[in-house]
Amino acid sequence: MAYVGRFAPSPTGPLHDGSLVAALASWLDARASAGTWQVRIEDLDVPRNVPGAATTILEQLARCGLHPDGAVAWQSERSDRYASALARLLAGGRAYPCACSRRDIATAATAGAIERGRDEAQVYPGTCRNGLHGRPARSIRFRLDPQSGDTAADDRPVVVEWVDRRLGPQREDVARDVGDVVLRRADGVWAYQLAVVVDDAADGITDVVRGEDLASNTARQILLQRALDLPTPRYLHVALVVGADGEKLSKQNGAAAVDLASPLAALRRAGLTLGLAAGGTQVADWLAAATAEWRLRWPRP
Repeated sequence: MAYVGRFAPSPTGPLHDGSLVAALASWLDARASAGTWQVRIEDLDVPRNVPGAATTILEQLARCGLHPDGAVAWQSERSDRYASALARLLAGGRAYPCACSRRDIATAATAGAIERGRDEAQVYPGTCRNGLHGRPARSIRFRLDPQSGDTAADDRPVVVEWVDRRLGPQREDVARDVGDVVLRRADGVWAYQLAVVVDDAADGITDVVRGEDLASNTARQILLQRALDLPTPRYLHVALVVGADGEKLSKQNGAAAVDLASPLAALRRAGLTLGLAAGGTQVADWLAAATAEWRLRWPRP
């Protein structure tokens, strides 16, 4: 099967050093595999979108020589795809309306003495699995259905095993760690988990290369792929860039835009994070050398 990769940034601000690493890694993996590389703008979360950020991101990629193959895709133009997928899950009993707010879920977690880390979302306790009991629906959730063979209800485990090309064998009990995930939010916005699964399949993505912080999403995405009879791509989660405080760089914590006064210097910094020591005095030369080095380091299975 021909390789198809992608980079899917959210237009909540310009690329920073960390997001350039993810973009470069996905581009190199595609080029090292003689494949194609797509760019998809994940602009569904309108309240968080920054005007002009998508244009800035595309300009930043171009300055670094990272050009997509074909037109840029926009999630905001694909609502019909997500609605169709959701309708299929609802019809098959794999999705249901939920009336719970974040406060409701946090209260239930506190009552059950469930402790979560600072950056971890609360596990959904399944409050609305058996009906809303007169409360108005807010969101729609994916049901971890024991009849599917890959999931279970109540206190039984929902274990998903997968292999990451860098991190190796992975295993997660989605019922214990996450619960029934949101497919459409209370504000009507399509949830990331549903949109990314539908888009990757529709776009023929064979390989997902992204930051290690997104590895925790993989098991729940695999469950959605199975429920929708969609293929599961190969996954490679790369090292993150961290700040002086040890936290990963992100737009949420105010990470500065990547310094592109010298695109070559920016690429070299990103390459070092990926363990690459490519040479070259021009962007094109450096990218060619980095592609050859990547091919040796990460041969495609």
